[in-house]
Amino acid sequence: MGIGSLVLGFLTSFVVVLFIVPSLIKVAELKNLIDEPGDGRKLHKKGIPSIGGIIIFAATLFSYSLWYPDNDIGKFKYIISSLLILFFVGAKDDIIGTAPVKKMLANIIVALMLVLMAKIKITSLHGIFGVLEIPEYASIFLSLFTYVVIINALNLVDGVDGLASGVGIIATCCFGTWFYLAHEDLLMASLAFSLAGALVAFMFFNFSPARIFMGDSGSLTIGLIIAILAMELIEFDKADLPDILQGISKPVFAIAVLIYPLLDVLRIFLYRTIKGVSPFSPDKKHIHHRLISVGLNHKQTAITIYLFNISIVALCLATKGLDPSVALFIVLGTAILLVQIPFFLKKKE
Repeated sequence: MGIGSLVLGFLTSFVVVLFIVPSLIKVAELKNLIDEPGDGRKLHKKGIPSIGGIIIFAATLFSYSLWYPDNDIGKFKYIISSLLILFFVGAKDDIIGTAPVKKMLANIIVALMLVLMAKIKITSLHGIFGVLEIPEYASIFLSLFTYVVIINALNLVDGVDGLASGVGIIATCCFGTWFYLAHEDLLMASLAFSLAGALVAFMFFNFSPARIFMGDSGSLTIGLIIAILAMELIEFDKADLPDILQGISKPVFAIAVLIYPLLDVLRIFLYRTIKGVSPFSPDKKHIHHRLISVGLNHKQTAITIYLFNISIVALCLATKGLDPSVALFIVLGTAILLVQIPFFLKKKE
């Protein structure tokens, strides 16, 4: 089916979310499934439904299953099984709450399933620091760490209207396009665009002023799918890539696509560890919180981060042909310098 299956996947999830979310908002309000302000770190001023992840999950799963572009289910069963686990953990947290340690345990279980059973893991650094193949034990450890970091990164950046949705759209469109260009790897491209369609429609209700939040059921689902896409891209084993993709370091490209959530989560975990508090304790020290504090509103903050993310992806593409280690240094170094700017600006009184 080629590109047709990708378009159908995108449109199917888009339409499902667009038409179902209004009803979901009404149900959430009737059943009081509301995220109330008041704990000091939340930026919204009134109660907002927090179960949007239900329709993101359902629409993506429905669309991907309906237009799955192969008769061999292969890794499909492991992807669906792992999504189901994190979705229900997230949904429980949205409705009655879940201890951080239990969510982390679920992340690890899902990562183990994907690494040990589906074999979706990192086996090489592809020339970064001169390293190619890595030992099996290192592959397992690095892959588990990467899954946990990406899943939690997407979960933690969901703090401003439309931010997690927008970052998810950028990531899925970048990954989906890469897989399509890589001689039409439709299995992963279909997954990417099925989620992208759901997120684009959800953005109509989630961009500032938000009428609904995705909650953990949404952010965990998005984080897992994006982690799978990143892993599969890094490990893509076809040597005869088209000219447009030749010379682009796959690990550096994956990092560039996920640069904002990765930098934010690693920065906040480091900050909390230095302060001697739990890495999972909530606060208002995220980069998006800082942008709000210097005077930007929700829309301006989200758009600023979108532009930053897209700029780093463009910079990565500009490093085409460079040594992977040099490309990584340029991309990471530039991103780290740019995210420091808000912390040199004066807070708005």
